[in-house]
Amino acid sequence: MEPYAPEVIEGPNHYLVVDGLINGNGITTVKLSRTQNISEESMPMAEMGATLLLEEEQGAQYPLYETDPAMYVSNSLNLDHTKKYRLYIRLSTGREYVSDFVDVKQTPPIEKVSWEALDNSLQIYVSSRDPQNNTQYYRWEYEDTWAYTAALYSNIKYDEATGTIVARGRGDENIYNCWRSDSSKDIKLGTSAKLSQDVIHEYPILTLRALSEELRIKYSILVKQYALTQEAYQYWEALRKNTEGIGTLFDPLPAQLTGNVHSLANPDEPVIGYVGASSVQEKRIFVSRDELPKEWRYFYPTCQMDSLLPAEGETLADLAVRFKGGNYMPVTEIYPPQGGIAPIGYMGATKRCVDCRTRGTNVKPDFWE
Repeated sequence: MEPYAPEVIEGPNHYLVVDGLINGNGITTVKLSRTQNISEESMPMAEMGATLLLEEEQGAQYPLYETDPAMYVSNSLNLDHTKKYRLYIRLSTGREYVSDFVDVKQTPPIEKVSWEALDNSLQIYVSSRDPQNNTQYYRWEYEDTWAYTAALYSNIKYDEATGTIVARGRGDENIYNCWRSDSSKDIKLGTSAKLSQDVIHEYPILTLRALSEELRIKYSILVKQYALTQEAYQYWEALRKNTEGIGTLFDPLPAQLTGNVHSLANPDEPVIGYVGASSVQEKRIFVSRDELPKEWRYFYPTCQMDSLLPAEGETLADLAVRFKGGNYMPVTEIYPPQGGIAPIGYMGATKRCVDCRTRGTNVKPDFWE
């Protein structure tokens, strides 16, 4: 058996990608980018300098502002749920695009976010119901945050003012207790269309390994729920299959994405994206270390060590210069209390092992209990 590497089809086209949702009870956020070939290793091209308007059918217009490159946000809005809305886009080149007018779906509250400790993992579920049977199609996103500590504790630092290594004090920046956040990458969809009641019971939204860093101290997840129309659900389901269900002989073939964003000058121009409209419901839970099985509570962070042994004739001042470069951060005594050259065997750690800011932040989130 010989491996088969099919020829990858490439083209010169970079189609517009519209990623966003009209938020009926808050801030609308839209990201504009361009498609790229599979072989391209760079980040997708950002579409900056555009003008975006949220338009009410035969009514008001609400501008979106570019707060970050290619990221456009509105003010917090409370839209009229009896009217229809669309998104208008005018690129810096003058080309214009609009989405179809859509109703603002009312999203029912999240009934419960729960978790279960299985053999080797923590499974997180979301449950919801609509007593009016008006939803039937759901999409979820999440943002998770967890506390952790650096692998090693640093009790000395490099002093820029004096160019020397000094002891850390109580007023120094905290680089040991850390928090890190992440967001969902997969497309999470659910439907009750084939059920007698509009109920979603314990949909598995996330799985965490038993001894993962996230569960070492304290973990939090914020789940966001969106009600979809049947057309929006079909778009997201096709997108999910195209991006997550490809790779084996038994996976479905990629499907043509049919969104609801169109070019005003050329209706045949492909545009990627479906701009729906709905209210958003949220629910947050916390999972503490003490709530987990005892055998899960042992987590030993690892840290790759690099030797900081001074070269022959090198002084402490020379060693301090090496810390100044930012490649190393002292994590323990590297020289005897009496001063002098560090003895054989004294070690230091790379900066990424001890500084919270390399992977997260040392600022405690406002919502943290």
